[in-house]
Amino acid sequence: MNATAGRKPVHLAVYDTLADWETGHATAHLARSGHEIRTVGPSTTPVTSIGGLRIRPDLALDGVRPEDSSLLILPGADLWDTSDDLAPFARTARAFLAAGVPVAAICGATAGLAREGLLDDRAHTSAVSFYLAATGYAGGAHYVETDAVTDAGLVTAGPTEPVAFAREILRLLGVYEGEVLDAWYRLFHDSDASAYAVLEKAGAL
Repeated sequence: MNATAGRKPVHLAVYDTLADWETGHATAHLARSGHEIRTVGPSTTPVTSIGGLRIRPDLALDGVRPEDSSLLILPGADLWDTSDDLAPFARTARAFLAAGVPVAAICGATAGLAREGLLDDRAHTSAVSFYLAATGYAGGAHYVETDAVTDAGLVTAGPTEPVAFAREILRLLGVYEGEVLDAWYRLFHDSDASAYAVLEKAGAL
């Protein structure tokens, strides 16, 4: 697919210890559908993922504005649970949601959003309910035992569900929908070869 003129980029947060397997399905298929992916770090200094990948951010967090973005993606990272270093990313997520711009958080990033109070009134999920309960947040009644959840512009998922996480993002941004989205998920999550025909017909491969 070709990029759509005037489409705002998707911003992918990157920081030391980021879990590099959690966002690959989402960013790859967003890029193939014409979305520009821009990486956002604490600064423009290179960061290193859990897998040892060195990434030089395109821009620093303080240069990101909701009005210039179509989505903010927050991957998990050890730092979400071991320090307050990533709290500014959770505060930025608050600004995005307040401006009506969606946010997608997976794994440890959900705990960061819980600490920021962003899961207190939204349906959400994560690795397990007691992981978020340990943050002391007030949203336990809204926890859903499922692969991924989208509510009020916020996508959440646990660390074992990168494909479901991507499914929700692709649905949210209108990349795929209906039968095509279902086929995409069946192919990449279930290795269902019968999904190829649907995706080929839709030009989604």
